[in-house]
Amino acid sequence: MEARIVELAELLRQNGIRVSPAEVGDAAEALTVAGLDDRETVRGALKATMLKRAADHDTFDQLFDLYFSGLQGVLEGLETSILRRIEEEGVLEGDELEMLLYTLRDLAQRMSPMAQALLHGDAAEVARLLRGSALQLDFQGMTNPLQAGFYARRLATGAGVAQARTELDELAEKLNERGVDPASVELVGRRLSERLREVEAAARRYVEQEARARGSRRKQEGDSLSRKAFTELSREELEQSKAAVRRLAEKLKSRLVRRQRERKRGALNPQRTLRKNMAFGGLPARLVFRRRKPQRPDVVVLCDVSDSVRDVSRMMLLFVHTLQSLFSRVRTFAFVSDVGEITSYFKDVDASRAVDLAVAGQAINVYANSNYGRAFALFVGSHLGAVTGRTTVLVIGDGRNNYNQSNVWALQELKRRARRVVWICPEDRSSWALGDSEMQLFEKAVDQVVVVRNMADLEAMAQKIVVG
Repeated sequence: MEARIVELAELLRQNGIRVSPAEVGDAAEALTVAGLDDRETVRGALKATMLKRAADHDTFDQLFDLYFSGLQGVLEGLETSILRRIEEEGVLEGDELEMLLYTLRDLAQRMSPMAQALLHGDAAEVARLLRGSALQLDFQGMTNPLQAGFYARRLATGAGVAQARTELDELAEKLNERGVDPASVELVGRRLSERLREVEAAARRYVEQEARARGSRRKQEGDSLSRKAFTELSREELEQSKAAVRRLAEKLKSRLVRRQRERKRGALNPQRTLRKNMAFGGLPARLVFRRRKPQRPDVVVLCDVSDSVRDVSRMMLLFVHTLQSLFSRVRTFAFVSDVGEITSYFKDVDASRAVDLAVAGQAINVYANSNYGRAFALFVGSHLGAVTGRTTVLVIGDGRNNYNQSNVWALQELKRRARRVVWICPEDRSSWALGDSEMQLFEKAVDQVVVVRNMADLEAMAQKIVVG
């Protein structure tokens, strides 16, 4: 194990992480105490003894995963030297064997590291070369198992397999020039070709391992991200969630379009069916249906864009406006204390840019204190005409009213005029009775409240509201 730690330390040094000989000794001693049974325990012991800067942690993790990725395990059949294998097989004997062994040793000194490793059966050196090549490859682009062949070829080429193949082809010519028996040259060529195929197969197995591991990590990260509250996401995770929101909206859109096509036919039209089948003696061979007019609802969105719910607002606005082609009309209003219409932002720019404009204070003062009651009263007073019997009203916000007047009557008026009023709240119900939350009161004034704290909740809500 000490030899593996020394090799790992050298790999770390090659990638800018300073590791002293004393720290290598400390690492070996730490593993003696911690044991080798658990991978993460080994990682933690090596980190604690070999790293000095927090900035090196990510690089260390990448190199640790690569070094202990099992490359040694995928190299099968490379432990024996070509020279020793030929000698053990007993195909060649006497002076002929001695001449071949001497010539191969002499020529090998001027070959590339990969060619030498193949001749000498040095599996550790082959693994080291493959690891070095893997460091230069960006496996982030490998999203499909069908890409394994492409990445395996790049991995093998980077490790020097292509150069080794050229050198080993030239080796046959040099052996012939030195008067080695043609049968011996053919034997060496056959054995070396087998070695090259073994290394290429090892590169393929490693890439397939990497693909499976990355697929598993993506699934775990996706599951973890889908359950993580929007308010707890980092900037990078927010960007991932935005992409997930768009994918969800597009999936629901295609499902709704398909359902509308399937339901395009209305009820049977008996009169037209009889007329169309006069030629068949009245037998209804060709049915005629009434055409069903597509009924697409209006949507009015009232979205709180205050600091406390801004990330959730971004997700919901992006979701609604990716789906907007399914509605006959979408009007969107942002509020904190005042109310302003932001519908126009989504007409001339892409949805993501429009969301940025919507929450950036272009229409209202986003730095005011939240006042839901005032915002609802202003909306009813100035924009009630936007709500009809075909309108679904979506209210997005946490319902925290800063102890102001709730003006529940305004919500009740919206409910009376609209097809339905759905409130999307990013806070769990257990928080509704705490502090300045008015959600328990607002819930009674709308048709439905849906708690959406993360991507999993959003998907469940979408299935109920948009598809259901």
